[in-house]
Amino acid sequence: MFSTGTDVMGRPAREAAEAHTSQEGLVYQVCRWCHTASFRKLLCPVCASSDLESAHSDGHGVVIRSNVVNRYSRIMRNESLVRFPEGFVYRCRIVGAAPHLVNVGDRVRPLGGRTSVAGEVVLEVCDPPGSAGWY
Repeated sequence: MFSTGTDVMGRPAREAAEAHTSQEGLVYQVCRWCHTASFRKLLCPVCASSDLESAHSDGHGVVIRSNVVNRYSRIMRNESLVRFPEGFVYRCRIVGAAPHLVNVGDRVRPLGGRTSVAGEVVLEVCDPPGSAGWY
């Protein structure tokens, strides 16, 4: 088939790509029946409905649990549970600080729409911790 250089909305392909990359954050789902927010789910975790509507989040959240992981590699990394203001919790990879310096209560934000090779959501710490020699 031949490409006409436009997307399904009739916009030129370059404008469609720029519009897609200009939106940072996360796309999550909201159940149309019980209005529960979830992230990367096929069914609502509360009522098991498949009638989910996509919504856009700015991606800012708060760490509620933090773990340092180094399985399958020699490099340590941080995997944390992050609560987003829209009401869902998701496991994310946190960068921007040493893995052991990411604490519960730290605010995090998206890292330019970047995801890891494994498909993890990658976030960075908003306020990086101070130097280790604070005394």
